[in-house]
Parts: sequence; structure tokens; C-alpha cells
Amino acid sequence: MRTRLLFAVIFGFLAGVFARSFFPLGYSVAGFAVLIAAVACAFAYLDEQKRKSLIIFAVALVAFAGGVLRMNSVVLVGDPELTSRLNKEIILEGMVSEEPDVRESNIRISLKADKLVLGTSPVRSLAHASAPEGPLGQATSNGASTIPISAGLLVVAPQDTSVKYGDRVRAKGVLRLPQAFDSGEGRQFNYPAYLAKDGIGYELAFAHVESAEGGNEANILKSGAIWIKQQFLRGLENSLPEPAGGLGGGITVGAKRGLGKDLSDIFISVGLIHIVVLSGYNIMLVMNGALRMFSHAPRLFRLFLGAFIAIFFALMTGGASSSVRAAAMAVIGVVGRATGRLYFASRILGIVAFGMVVWNPFLLSFDIGFQLSVLATLGLIWFTPIFSERLKWITEKFALREITASTLGTQFAVLPLLLYQNGQLPLFSLPANLLALVAIPPAMAASAIASLAGLIAEPVATIIAFPAYILLTYILEVAKFFASLPFASVTIGTFSAWWMFGSYAVMFGGLVFIKKVAERENSV
Repeated sequence: MRTRLLFAVIFGFLAGVFARSFFPLGYSVAGFAVLIAAVACAFAYLDEQKRKSLIIFAVALVAFAGGVLRMNSVVLVGDPELTSRLNKEIILEGMVSEEPDVRESNIRISLKADKLVLGTSPVRSLAHASAPEGPLGQATSNGASTIPISAGLLVVAPQDTSVKYGDRVRAKGVLRLPQAFDSGEGRQFNYPAYLAKDGIGYELAFAHVESAEGGNEANILKSGAIWIKQQFLRGLENSLPEPAGGLGGGITVGAKRGLGKDLSDIFISVGLIHIVVLSGYNIMLVMNGALRMFSHAPRLFRLFLGAFIAIFFALMTGGASSSVRAAAMAVIGVVGRATGRLYFASRILGIVAFGMVVWNPFLLSFDIGFQLSVLATLGLIWFTPIFSERLKWITEKFALREITASTLGTQFAVLPLLLYQNGQLPLFSLPANLLALVAIPPAMAASAIASLAGLIAEPVATIIAFPAYILLTYILEVAKFFASLPFASVTIGTFSAWWMFGSYAVMFGGLVFIKKVAERENSV
């Protein structure tokens, strides 16, 4: 009964958040759900035979109302001062709230703005901070006044702009609202909602950025973690050539620049993109390897070891929400597989997902990383054992059976969502993953050694990094080989949301059927 009540709360709340994400549900809908719940409780009091079912139904309705209200509470409301200046050039001041995202042609800065600067105060780009005065003039606040505001913005500036997390900056650019865009095959990507999950409601395009008075406002722990990551990447740059260095940074600390567009497209086409950016799957591979090395150690030690590895990776990536999510999901998946307590792991997964959505409701419907993490972890917990039982003909040497079963379980679980998101069906995903994933744990370890060598022994770093270079080049060549095959990726343009939900209904319905058959056979 308690487990059912727990899942009633979790699924009811998530359903409320999901429904409010796409439909304008207000207090009246939440109140009506609570009213129906009260009626159900009254019937439960009168009908003892259906009491448990009615109570669970009532709890789910109350949780649904809570989900609707929680989503209502975080819907971004624009700042009137900014909204009145849309499509105009403005000057803002604020703090860089996340590590800047450096792209091939620009840098994207998450800015928590608190001042709108009025008057004629010019701004000089940090990209040319040491150059003579340009057309924008010398940075000054003379003759300028400010208006207090509170808004999150995505500032798009030149790539060579020198800025870091925690800096207080002044930015000048054209203010606009984010727009949804076509992601291919008629699919619309809800870009405004994607940015809203990070508290961003505006864009500042063609921006010039300079330092502002006030100094660095960074969180010490987060700033330290980002510094460690940057030093790690610097070590890789000193010891490994590209694109091996980019891949090493991607699989170890989630460096976004990674491989560049062409190689990224190759990894997408063969279903290997999940290894390029740090994910729960990467962390699970390392944790699985560590747990196998200490397979004879006490269980409590092994669990603490797994938690330490996950926390270490989360810190290495700067404590970003994506890495925290990946670490949490990895711990759940590995602990569930290591202990064999699938129902327990499922409950923990539900509680973690529930907690994350309570904290940031936008994650549920608009963060593909969150969705993939949850589904991949479910696949690892529920589908991997089923595949493993049917793959006993595969040797356990080099953990081939475990890698095969894990790959099938996770890929099977995320496939409908990926088909809905990008319409790409990678026909050679399984062999590409099997060949590449064997090398991921040693490649991650070798990349860490290469980075350390690049920091403390640069003259001989390339020699020490040679094993990492071989392993990373092998992974790159596997991706290139399968991408070169005919029909490496098939585009499915008609895979709608209805197809996706239908696929998951069939998938998890089949899982329940298989488990019931197994329980019936075991009871005979």
C-alpha cells in the first residue's frame, strides 16, 4: 500500500506538471481535482471493499493539483522595463551565472541581470579589451543612470570574449525574445521553454561585453570545480592532438566544444553521441569498472566508492545541473544492478526524478537530457536483466555480456524518445556501441593520465598520452566506419508524439507481461 501511495504521489505530480507545461491550467483546475479527490475519499469511507483503490486515486488527484500549481509558480514573467524595449539596443549589468558556453562562432553567456543602464554610457567588448578605443568608445558610467531589473538573459557575444563564471559584466546588444525553430522534418523545438528551465527569458544578440564594477560574485565551490575542469582540459590540449583531445574532454568532463559539427554529426548518425558528452551512461561505465575491481570488498565500501566517483564527476563538470542529474541517475542504476533490488532502485529513481522536478518543473517536458537520463536508467534497471538472461551465449570476458545487455537495455529504452526528437534511426547503433563502449572505460582512465602528464610533464606528455591517443582514435574510427556504410541512419519524419507514447505503452506493457509470466513460472 505504501509503495502504491508513493507512486501515486510521484506520477500524479508529474502528470500535473506535464499537463500544465502544454495547457493553460489554472487554480480552478487544481481546485476541481482536489474536489474530486474529496469525493473519492467520501466514497472510500463508505465502501470498504474499494477503499484502498479510492484512496490511491484521491492521493494521485491531489498530487496532480500540486503539480499544476508548482508549474504555475515558475512560469517566467517578463520584466516590464525589458519587455518595453524589445528589438532595441540596450545596456545591461549583471552576473555571469554559469560557465560560458564557447561555440565555433560565438560564446553564449547566461547572465543574471539586475540593472538596466540608461543614457549614453558606451561599452567596449572584452574581446578587444587591450586594443585602442574602437567605435564603441571607452567604457564609462559617466552620464548614465540605472533602473533595477530582475531577469535572466542569454547573451550571444563574439567567441574571443574573455569572461568567466561569477564575473560581473556590462553587456550591450539587441534585446529579443527567444523563438521556437524548426529542428527538421517539420519538428518544432520549443527553444523558449528550453531556456526557461535555466531562468532565461530574453536573448541579447550581437552583444559586446565588458567588466563592470563589483568584482567576482562566484560561488566558491562551483568556481573551484570549474577551475579543476579547465585545468584538466588544458592538460589534454598539451598532450593530445585534435580531434582525440576533444573526444577525451567530452567523455571525461563533458567539454561541449568536443569534436566540432562534422564529427558530432557522424556520432549522431551512428547513435554514439551519448558518449561524446558526459552522461550517466559514461559515469555508470566507470562505476561498473570500479565495482568489478573491488568485487570482493564489503558492499558498503563498494557503494561509497560508487557515490564518490559520481560526486567527483559532478564536481569536475562544474556542478552543472546536467552533471548532477547524470551522477544521481548513475548511482541509482549501478546500485540497483549491483544489489539486484530492482523495485528499490525504481523507487529511488522515482523519488530523485520527483525531487528534481519539484526543484525545477521545466526539466520534465523541456530538458531532453533529463528525459534521456531517466529513461536510460529505467532501461538499465528493468530491461538489462531481461537481455542478460537471453545473452548467455556471449562470453563474460572483458565484460562483453554486461556491456551488450546494458547497451541493449538503455538503447531500447531511449529509442522512441530519440526518434521523436530528431527522427534519426541509427541502423548500426548496436554494433557501433558494442565496439566503442569496450574502449570507453580505459579511454577515460588514459585521458585522465594524459591530462595529468600535460600539466606536470609537458615535454614528455605526448609519449605518456600515447595509449589515450590510440584508444580515442579507435573510437573515432569506429564512428567514421559505421557512418560511411550505406543507410547508416534512416530519417523517420512521421514519428509523432502519439507514436512515441504508444511505443512506450507497448514497451512497458510487454515488460509487465514478461515479469508476470516469470513470476507464474517461478511459483509452479
